[in-house]
Amino acid sequence: MKSVSQVLSSEFLCSIKVSENIIALFEEDASVPFIARYRKESSGGMTDVQLRNFFERWQYLGELNKRRESILSLLEKDPHATAVIKEKIHAAVSKTELEDIYAPFKKTRKSKADLARDKGLLALAIAIWQGRCLPEEPKVAIWIQQNRMNISSKEALQGAQDIIIEALCDDSDVLKMARYVLLKDGVIQSRVLRGKKQEGEKFQDYFEYEEAVSKAAAHRLLALFRGKKAGILKLNIQLPSERGYPNELNLPHLNNIFEENLSTPSQLSSIQKHFLTLAWQSRLQSKSETEVLNQLKEKAEEGAIQVFANNLEDLLMAAPAGAHRVLGMDPGFRNGVKLAVINEQGKVLDHSVIYPHSPQNQVQQAKQTLIKFIKKYAVPWIAIGNGTASRETESLTKEVIREQVLSCQAIVVSEAGASVYSASQIAIEEFPDLDVTIRGAISIARRFQDPLAELVKIEPQAIGVGQYQHDIKASALSGSLAHVVEDCVNRVGVDLNLASASLLSYVSGLTERLAQNIVRYREEKGRIESRAELKKIKGIGEKCFEQCAGFLRILNGKEPLDQSGVHPESYRLVKQMAQQLRLTSKDLLNNAAAIQQLKVMAPQFQSAGDFTYTDILAELAKPGRDPRPEFKYAAFDHSVQRIEDLHEGMSLEGVVTNVAAFGAFIDLGVHQDGLIHISQLADRFVKDPRDLVRVGQVVKVQVLDVDVKRKRIGLKAQGL
Repeated sequence: MKSVSQVLSSEFLCSIKVSENIIALFEEDASVPFIARYRKESSGGMTDVQLRNFFERWQYLGELNKRRESILSLLEKDPHATAVIKEKIHAAVSKTELEDIYAPFKKTRKSKADLARDKGLLALAIAIWQGRCLPEEPKVAIWIQQNRMNISSKEALQGAQDIIIEALCDDSDVLKMARYVLLKDGVIQSRVLRGKKQEGEKFQDYFEYEEAVSKAAAHRLLALFRGKKAGILKLNIQLPSERGYPNELNLPHLNNIFEENLSTPSQLSSIQKHFLTLAWQSRLQSKSETEVLNQLKEKAEEGAIQVFANNLEDLLMAAPAGAHRVLGMDPGFRNGVKLAVINEQGKVLDHSVIYPHSPQNQVQQAKQTLIKFIKKYAVPWIAIGNGTASRETESLTKEVIREQVLSCQAIVVSEAGASVYSASQIAIEEFPDLDVTIRGAISIARRFQDPLAELVKIEPQAIGVGQYQHDIKASALSGSLAHVVEDCVNRVGVDLNLASASLLSYVSGLTERLAQNIVRYREEKGRIESRAELKKIKGIGEKCFEQCAGFLRILNGKEPLDQSGVHPESYRLVKQMAQQLRLTSKDLLNNAAAIQQLKVMAPQFQSAGDFTYTDILAELAKPGRDPRPEFKYAAFDHSVQRIEDLHEGMSLEGVVTNVAAFGAFIDLGVHQDGLIHISQLADRFVKDPRDLVRVGQVVKVQVLDVDVKRKRIGLKAQGL
């Protein structure tokens, strides 16, 4: 049996040495961002995504081996656990396979086959299986007479059949092959349950539906399982009759199923195939169907989680507008439009509520308040949430800007999760004296400045960039999304003197407690002047410092390199590089000529490693560079306020709110996202929509069709 490092080396196409290095780093509690960024020599340059997969697979193999040892220990004194069984356990490569082998040994009550064995019918079952006795009552009667048994031939034949069928259904290779053929050749079918058509109208596309299992997309599978859970749909898997199942399960080893005979097995006889057919019809097909449906559900959930994770990453890595004063507006009708002005650092300067829409219709008072806020605080940007009354609020705001000839711009931003933040403990601690609705306006303004810094305060599941998220295991979803947030935060880096505890808690090596300690230290002592000062903070020892220091930035501090992504462990190397050019470390920052010279001098610093040296030069060239794109915003058409205002052929600008395997959803400002189906993204084949569009991207579209009743908008991308 291969070692874990050998298995991982083979699966991830890396050397055994690299595999062992990565495992050792994980065993030392090194984080994925840290290994991906600062241990490239050890990891062979694996990306954070590859390392996440490596880590999950390493954990799985560890759990598999623990379970293997546990099962072997349980079977140690079991007389039925033969050498062949133990050999299979040692060779098992998955938890499913391991449990298939162990299943017959953990029965809680006697089966029909067990009762037949108690009657002494195992010998008859073996005789029939090996062809020494035909499965016919007259032949069985002779066998009974010869063996002086007191049992009817009919009962004996049934008992022998029960033993054979159980042996076939308990064979791990048969179970594996049965699942394989269902996955390979099966067709998943759904039918609406009687009397459920009206109640399950939203599932009408699946009332009479079938699709090859091998081609079923994750989003369609989740829709099917949602319909099944709701009691609307019945699901099953059928096999093509022309393939002649279960003949494809004709595994030669079954010839020796009742003995420890390791000689080369022969093909099954017609009688053996007959019993295999009986096993398939009585138990194997239904059991395998249930297991395959469970596998498909897991696969669909994994697909949905990946879509959610991809969209969340795009949203978190969206372009920040930067350090501007912003007026945040949380729109509403009856409860008014909540206003909050924040400064360049996100501090609240003022707040209010206006009621320009029905039923109050206090338009003039609302305009006066807006004018006062914009002029008093010299606001260059107005960020309007995209929820209820968004377009009406945008129209009013732009009317004020136009009438007063104000030098500011109003844009609509996603308010997904703002209400969740408003009522959260984090928001209460930040703004204990403010109404929950005002906190929402503050969040909208801040996410305009820096989406990442603000969105980390919200549970990822509440941000709303996934589909079917309520059908997915909460633990699996939250774990995956937390990793996405962690990777994004560490990819961008964090200003140590400005970051909130929420943002700091996602930095490699830091916990919520340590993040709070850093914030408390800042409040008591003031500005942190160097990365080295981190070691003075309670709880941050050498190991923690190693993990987090490179991702924390200090602008205008004592050490110039602290503003860059160069890790403190490499400061001595950078100083040596600077000395070679008769410069200081500070002189190397943003010095293109010096960087070019250092590239030529690379052989002199081979001990650093190629990956590390290259990364250092990249950081020196652009210290603290933000990897996020340049800020852009969409200009919505003011003549389009509602879905009824749309018509076929219209060309509009919108913002991508969600990307799924089948296409992209676009906010056009009508309170109902439109869909660009994958086939309408480009005039060429598109395998993955994310190759062309990402959440937050501004796109131009053409309206293909509008279904007001079902609230569906079909779109075609332009210029992608």
